[in-house]
Amino acid sequence: MISQLTPGERQLALVLSICLAAVGGFLAIVGKDDIIAVHGLMVSAVAYLLVFIIGIEFFKPSPSPRRIEKYYDDPTKAGIVLALVWGIVGMGVGDWVAWLLVFPEATFDAGWASFGRLRPVHTTGVIFGFGGNALIATSLHVMQRTCRTRLPDQLSPWVVLVGYNVFCLLAVTGYMLGITASKEYAEPEWYADLFLTVIWVSYLILYLRTLRRREEPHIYVANWYFLSFIVVVAILHVINNLAIPVSLGHAKSYSLFSGVQDAMTQWWYGHNAVAFFLTTGFLGMLYYFLPVRAGRPIFSYRLSIISFWGITFLYMWVGSHHLHYTALPNWVQTLGMTFSIILVVPSWASAGNALLTLNGAWHKVRDDATLRFMMVAAVFYGLSTFEGSFMAIRPVNSLSHYTDWTVGHVHSGVLGWVAMITFGSIYTLVPWLWKKKAMYSNALVELHFWLALIGTLIYVFAMWNSGVIQGLMWRAYNENGALAYSFIESVEAMKPYYAARAVGGLFFLTGVMVCFYNVLKTIRMQDDATVVPERPPLLVAAPASAE
Repeated sequence: MISQLTPGERQLALVLSICLAAVGGFLAIVGKDDIIAVHGLMVSAVAYLLVFIIGIEFFKPSPSPRRIEKYYDDPTKAGIVLALVWGIVGMGVGDWVAWLLVFPEATFDAGWASFGRLRPVHTTGVIFGFGGNALIATSLHVMQRTCRTRLPDQLSPWVVLVGYNVFCLLAVTGYMLGITASKEYAEPEWYADLFLTVIWVSYLILYLRTLRRREEPHIYVANWYFLSFIVVVAILHVINNLAIPVSLGHAKSYSLFSGVQDAMTQWWYGHNAVAFFLTTGFLGMLYYFLPVRAGRPIFSYRLSIISFWGITFLYMWVGSHHLHYTALPNWVQTLGMTFSIILVVPSWASAGNALLTLNGAWHKVRDDATLRFMMVAAVFYGLSTFEGSFMAIRPVNSLSHYTDWTVGHVHSGVLGWVAMITFGSIYTLVPWLWKKKAMYSNALVELHFWLALIGTLIYVFAMWNSGVIQGLMWRAYNENGALAYSFIESVEAMKPYYAARAVGGLFFLTGVMVCFYNVLKTIRMQDDATVVPERPPLLVAAPASAE
């Protein structure tokens, strides 16, 4: 990593590491509670480790000028490995919590091990650790190929990648120590939020700098989706985390919003995080890696653009459908419901575009598990977006809200769509980046596919059933007009479905472990100098005549 930096970049990296150590030391000194002091020490430890790594190779010769003739893929390689590590950690914690819901007596007396602390560790580890690292890694790869240009420097991508993972580490340890912003989507400490803002703006600047120096005049649609993900997530993060800290020495802060305004801001953030973190970013993966893997251009390039603008404009309005039957004004609830229903059109446009791209390549889907991951991802994307629009309808929402149906819906999207397209992209990228003919074991890729698919189906069907049963039990009345079931009876009725959910999660987690093993063995294989790891960038873009 350091050997690829110019002397000037090494000096700047050293200065940034020292500044990070100073910030960590400041937090440790001024910290008036254990959380902020512990985080200060953690940041300092990471910074000193970086100083040590930089120092080892600081005086080595400058890299060859010929390096600019090749794409810079080291950050992408690191991002792939980090994504899988976070995936195992996040999904492992999630399955642990799932088993505790089946056997609550299996827990132990420790504050950090409570459900309320482990649940956000799971969500942050999977969404931001696994998903975020995968998005950063693939976006840097796709950007360079579709723009036909190298990243503008070697330091910025490492600042983004290392800084982002430091943020994830601060977030999950903060949850375990007992501090969040007390919102539906658990938010980390105010100083971690500020740190992420700096890192995310650096990511945006890096992306724009690369776009500006492109040699390909056309901006391929995958970059539109990646860029919308970066820009909108920045806006969401800043507005949703507007807060005033108690003091510089306390981790706790108070939101600038309160009451129904806070609820509306939270779900404006929450659903747009789904839209622009878990949808548009991964659509960027889909629009690049699926056509390349299938060896066919996108079925309709124009349709992908229409879908982009439809998703961009419509998703912004739908968050209020999470607040049906609340103090939120009725017209705002209706607006969210209406736009949610319309949203199915651009969503299905992307799902259909992906599946129609595979016309003439279904024999590859049959034989290639990697391409099958992407095909299943497109199917689940279409199903999940339809289900989300359906659940936004007020009468349906009265049955589904606060039940496990919502949990099943979320995981059909996260496991079936987000994770599947990520695994397909990883299996496509790894042999290219490390110059191998193929993955270490295609049989393990096949095994992973079936473990992931079976695990997802078990999980989602279990939660669909438990959610509907919950909703029906909660609204059931006896002949006297009283509730027919107590809440604890509805909880007891969920046990077999919770057991099935935990088994499904275990299947999926096992598949991620198989993937990690396969990737590591592929990396350690002897390089094949005859392998050309990159495909022609124009392969993914359909010419005008193809419309």
